[in-house]
Amino acid sequence: MERVNKRRFLLAGPSLLAAAALASTTAARAAADPRTRLVVADQSELLRHLLDASGERKRLGFQLELPNFAGGPAIFEAIRAGALDIAYVGDTPPIQARAAGVQLPIIATFTRERAQYRLVQRADAGIERLADLRGKRLSYVEGSGRQVFLIEALTRAGLTLADVKLVNLRVAELNDALRAKAVDVAVLMEPHVTRLGKQIGARPVPDPQERTLLPATSYIYARPDVLADPAKSQAIVDFLGAFVRAGKWSNGHEQEWGRHYYTQFQRIDAESTAAILASQSDLLFQTAAEAQPHHQKLIDILHAAGSLPQRLDAAGSFVSTYDRVIVANR
Repeated sequence: MERVNKRRFLLAGPSLLAAAALASTTAARAAADPRTRLVVADQSELLRHLLDASGERKRLGFQLELPNFAGGPAIFEAIRAGALDIAYVGDTPPIQARAAGVQLPIIATFTRERAQYRLVQRADAGIERLADLRGKRLSYVEGSGRQVFLIEALTRAGLTLADVKLVNLRVAELNDALRAKAVDVAVLMEPHVTRLGKQIGARPVPDPQERTLLPATSYIYARPDVLADPAKSQAIVDFLGAFVRAGKWSNGHEQEWGRHYYTQFQRIDAESTAAILASQSDLLFQTAAEAQPHHQKLIDILHAAGSLPQRLDAAGSFVSTYDRVIVANR
């Protein structure tokens, strides 16, 4: 593992980010060095399977490692320790990192207009409307995208965090917490929603608002010192191009993607796979400027709930130096 100056990248200022921009511009003129090693945090092995199923991974000319993680907090600790170069995370981790004084700029944004998070209740919880969340035991994963989704659900119901019983959990503990009835509601994604429905009768809260809370936005963020490295930056250019093309492929080959990822990898039956695919909207890729308004909304939701000590400017979360890669391949 390469040695990093932790203080240098944690407290990265404009000069280092400017160097990163120059490095990425320079690197774009060259091919990735096959000796370059890029370590990218994955979740639910989504990146790995998108690249493999689409055939994009075999086109990469450098050493790509995709360690799998359960949630943004674990990824944050790994990238802060210098074990990762860039990471796929939900919508909240970059905000919480900035609030903690850690600069991890967002280099790519991908989203689905329809939410992928679901408020999933245990079989006998009796929750029909978002207002029924009052007094219930809710999973709370601070620093994960689940955090802001839950806060928005409560806000829509006229509730606050003080109106419910928060159970602090890690992402990896959510399924077992529902099985053991340690919580009444957990914020989950597929295939866990479908799997727990079949196993223990868990079901999403049926309030129509639950499906319109927030779009499913995720980011790829990076250590600034990695962006300032020309060889790493060129590998990131190639990786992002491959990832965007793979996402575009999944939109156009929905059935093939569903069989590969949900049926074969996640062991979800064909009928449930079809239902999952029908519940999703296309994967979309955004530039920094396109992504900033929604990011500001997320910041404001967290700040209004008292989960951020101060209101941040969304523009400070992004660098735009890889926008051309996204635009050219989406």
